[in-house]
Amino acid sequence: MKQNIKPFNKPIYITRPILPDIKEFGGKLKEIWASQWLTNNGHQHDLLEKELASVLGVKNISLFNNGTIALIVACQSLRLSGEVITTPFTFPATPHVLTWNNIKPVFCDIDPITMNIDADKIESMITPKTTAILGVHVFGIPCDVDKIQKMADRHGLKVVYDAAHAFGTEIKGKGIGTYGDLTMFSFHATKLFHTAEGGALASGSSERKKEIDFLKNFGIKNEEEVVMPGINGKMNELQAALGLLNLKHVDAERAKRKKIFKTYGALLKNIDGLTLPKETEDVTNSGQYYVIKIDERKFGRSRDQAHDKLKEYNVFTRKYFYPLCSDYPCYKNLVSSSPASLPIAQKISKETLALPFYGALSINDIERICNMIKGLKK
Repeated sequence: MKQNIKPFNKPIYITRPILPDIKEFGGKLKEIWASQWLTNNGHQHDLLEKELASVLGVKNISLFNNGTIALIVACQSLRLSGEVITTPFTFPATPHVLTWNNIKPVFCDIDPITMNIDADKIESMITPKTTAILGVHVFGIPCDVDKIQKMADRHGLKVVYDAAHAFGTEIKGKGIGTYGDLTMFSFHATKLFHTAEGGALASGSSERKKEIDFLKNFGIKNEEEVVMPGINGKMNELQAALGLLNLKHVDAERAKRKKIFKTYGALLKNIDGLTLPKETEDVTNSGQYYVIKIDERKFGRSRDQAHDKLKEYNVFTRKYFYPLCSDYPCYKNLVSSSPASLPIAQKISKETLALPFYGALSINDIERICNMIKGLKK
């Protein structure tokens, strides 16, 4: 007989932002007030760029007000046009930045295990109009970067990565931002590391960084020269100051999440119908999300039913990513958006469920959530 499960008294959300001590942030505000420099490459901004380059193991970092503008600028900097091959299993910003650059997104199906763009299916989609591959390191799991790069080199294509979920992800000790031509990081409040709103582009070329910095500041070179049509994508000093303080807490937060990751795994293992995320020996986990897959035939309930029932228990999960970007009204008429062309993505989008995952959760909280999930099985 299944036990009586009581809801949480307060909502348990999917994530909670790390925040520094308010007094510590107040100290940073005093520095900014004393400088009277609020934006345009101030001291906090420049210091955060240097620290992030070191933490992420990349040569160059350009900070932005958000990740979406950073990706838009990446497309501009690389002179992308025509068609770009990408994944439908992602946040809407990924294909939207292509559309905003007058580029046609071409959706490729995904790998059933990593849930990233399937590198084995990309080459057949390349046409004379293709100028790049835009991969997403979904849930912080790296794309098949070596295979994608070799393919891009064969066809003369650029490679851009959306690493919104992959802050701190490494492959054999090498930072994820070192792959491809440009990599975007998101520093939105929902991310492991955040600046409330914010983002960055990582580049291996100092010349590329110089151009990106022009592009994010209206193309302004100096008081009298505007060298290219740019946009306003600058990160301000308040964002940068918050980022500098939060950076001190990332390692501790990631350690807490690693313990939660293992606890979920231990309590939910061997439940028929559930597929749990696994750590890979060569990959350092970003610690961004904990996402399970629910097979309705074996579990007895659909992902949607589990999502709705957990909400009744005051546990807020997320159907991440549902619907697919290819199913949006603005993209569903594309030839590449046909459900028949994206069978794996269609299937997985109906199975994935992101569970609450942040350091402030207690082990007792995780145990209660797992008992709720176990109680849903039929």
